[in-house]
Amino acid sequence: MSNDTRTALIGIIVENETSVDALNTLLHSYRRNIIGRMGVPHPVKELSIISIAIEADQNTISALSGKLGALEGVSTKTIYSKK
Repeated sequence: MSNDTRTALIGIIVENETSVDALNTLLHSYRRNIIGRMGVPHPVKELSIISIAIEADQNTISALSGKLGALEGVSTKTIYSKK
């Protein structure tokens, strides 16, 4: 990967199931940058917890995180590697 890219982890909480299709469409559009994805359902609270490992420039990572967080019932938080 290029030196101008960053490695980051986007944590996602999905509380509105109707946003899942839009979320998956967004993730698919960033598939070239996504290193890995893990999803864990939380049936008791009726929500999903998703983590996305991504390698991209900071603007791309911020754009994806912002678009995801703008979906109804979806919350995100992004952490970046220091390198």
